[in-house]
Amino acid sequence: MLFWILVAVLTAVVAAVLLYPLLRGAKAAENIRAGEAAVYRDQLRELDRDLNGGLITPEEADYARAEIGRRLIAVSGGEPEEAPKPARHHRFTEAFVLLVLPLLGLCLYLTTGRPNLPSQPLEARLENPGNDMAVLIVKAERHLAESPDDGKGWDVLAPIYLRTMRVNDAQLAYRNAIRLLGPSPARLDGLAETLMAVSEGVVTEETRQVLEQSLTLEPDNPRARFYVALSMEQAGRRDEARQAFEALAKQSPADAPWLPLVNQHIAMNGSAPAGANEAAPGADTAAPGNPTQEDVAAAQSMNAGDRQQMIRGMVESLDAKLSADPNNFDGWVRLVRSYAVLNDKDRAADALKRGLAAFPPPGEQGSQLLALARELGIATEGATQ
Repeated sequence: MLFWILVAVLTAVVAAVLLYPLLRGAKAAENIRAGEAAVYRDQLRELDRDLNGGLITPEEADYARAEIGRRLIAVSGGEPEEAPKPARHHRFTEAFVLLVLPLLGLCLYLTTGRPNLPSQPLEARLENPGNDMAVLIVKAERHLAESPDDGKGWDVLAPIYLRTMRVNDAQLAYRNAIRLLGPSPARLDGLAETLMAVSEGVVTEETRQVLEQSLTLEPDNPRARFYVALSMEQAGRRDEARQAFEALAKQSPADAPWLPLVNQHIAMNGSAPAGANEAAPGADTAAPGNPTQEDVAAAQSMNAGDRQQMIRGMVESLDAKLSADPNNFDGWVRLVRSYAVLNDKDRAADALKRGLAAFPPPGEQGSQLLALARELGIATEGATQ
């Protein structure tokens, strides 16, 4: 019932706002006519003074009095055919505003809305949030406001904040969870990623210290090792970064999801991807674009410039093979990544577009290509057209 009362009040307010200019215009017209009539009456009195003072003849006075009287009668409504139309000429507009617009809005609501849906105040939604992430966050925040020493609550809320890019809140939540529950690789890695998000991807000294603390708890932690190697790369220590990435690649399983990204950084720091000649049992080593053992051996004996030129040639070769045979999802993934590593965003976007033509976005593989593009910072506008 309260909903319909609010709707009625809002409708009345909107109608009043729309009608105000019409009503104001009619009142202004009436004021203008009243002012003109007062002017003509003053002219009649002035005419009598001029006649009594001998300034005009009686014949001139009669003529002027007749003309002023005619005008006075016209503005006073005595001549309907010449008088301005009264305010009633707005009746159609007023009826439209008062009747048609509310009825039209009501019909649209009954057609497209859900009038039978019960009200859902915030307290009721907090009691039963379901899968509403925003309500779940509010509920957790209320709980932590009352119980700020609940480490488990902070531990649950921190990664949610990070996923929703509330990085300052995530940083506070991770620090509270570490303070109350103690450090763990997951919490320290999450704090490191949050600090990197705050610094726009830069591994600061504080972030590096957090990562090294994580590695003391779990020396084989691939996420911490990757970010430590990334800090070396950002500091310009390319040889150390390459060695760290190569060590991580060699100790990673062949199907590790982070391995392609590690190989990209190995290539960026002046070496052929570590483990490129190592394939999982049964893997397709002849897939388009995979380097052969001869390619790897040749790359190791080249200088940085020649090695970079060789990598670009391999990428172009992969591009040509995919153009001839586009039904190779893994090949498109490698091609998009390769162009991104070479910092050729135009070709990466073109490869993405061609890959999506072979594997449209509604499918799982097309969605993976779009996710990869967003991860690499490649524009996806128009890629699906």
